[in-house]
Amino acid sequence: MTATRARRARGEQVVVPPAEVRSYYGLPIVKETVWGVPDVPGYLFLGGLAGASSALAASADLSGYPVLARTAKTTAVTAIGLSLVALVKDLGRPKRFLNMLRVFKPTSPMSVGTWIVSAYTPAAGVAAASALTGLQPAIGRAATIAAAITGPGVASYTAALLSDTAVPAWHEAHRELPYLFVSSAATAAGGLALALVPPREAAPARNLALTGAGAELIAKGLLLRRLGPLAEPYQHGRAGRLMEVAEILTAAGLTAAALGGRNRLVAAAAGSALLASSAFTRFGIFFAGRESARDPRYTVAPQRERLRRDSHPDS
Repeated sequence: MTATRARRARGEQVVVPPAEVRSYYGLPIVKETVWGVPDVPGYLFLGGLAGASSALAASADLSGYPVLARTAKTTAVTAIGLSLVALVKDLGRPKRFLNMLRVFKPTSPMSVGTWIVSAYTPAAGVAAASALTGLQPAIGRAATIAAAITGPGVASYTAALLSDTAVPAWHEAHRELPYLFVSSAATAAGGLALALVPPREAAPARNLALTGAGAELIAKGLLLRRLGPLAEPYQHGRAGRLMEVAEILTAAGLTAAALGGRNRLVAAAAGSALLASSAFTRFGIFFAGRESARDPRYTVAPQRERLRRDSHPDS
């Protein structure tokens, strides 16, 4: 307990007002990210969609849903291709992506993620090519398994990438972001497949969408509750509007998929809502980080709270 709180607890009058969080000339303490829009949030969303779609494709193959498996494999290779285009566009030159492959640094989420994507992309491509042409089914099955193994890493490493920055709204959310990204990716993959595949072929997609959407809502709730005042960037401004729309779409898609998912039109509407909700979530998280970097309060307040806990571990 701080001295000011102790005095208030004893009923003493506090003459000195609480210190206001300020910075030199009101300038941000943390430099705002220069990552471009829509390139980087699109890259976050598409990578998640790709990775989760590969896992769904393997599940569909094993459970005997060939149409769903082919659709999910096509989605995976298309999404990862667009994701890489968005990433390279933001980097400015393709050579910069290739330069990241010169070393492998286990402590760097970007380095690890680059290698995961580099292993995943050819596997997703071969799996889709085999499914679409019917050629080399044995190689196609092996590629499907390889893509399914590396897919979750593609869907989740960007959460570690954001959490590893000094941006307050991302860094302080390091516990929940991986769960939120993975569940959001599952929502997107299941939703898109639900919209594209006939209901009789879509059971695994429906299950994935329902599980992902439910887990996504729980992860968001836990993130906002634990962050306390630092959750404000997720709840106000552009990010707040995006996150609110995402929650509405998630709840609507979840309800429609659960109650009427076997009707073709209802399933398509539910899947489209869930796909859009995942995209809005990624964009909302991105803009929340930008907003938290602009305001010194979100940098100083967590630092003071950590100092208080370190100085008074029993309080």
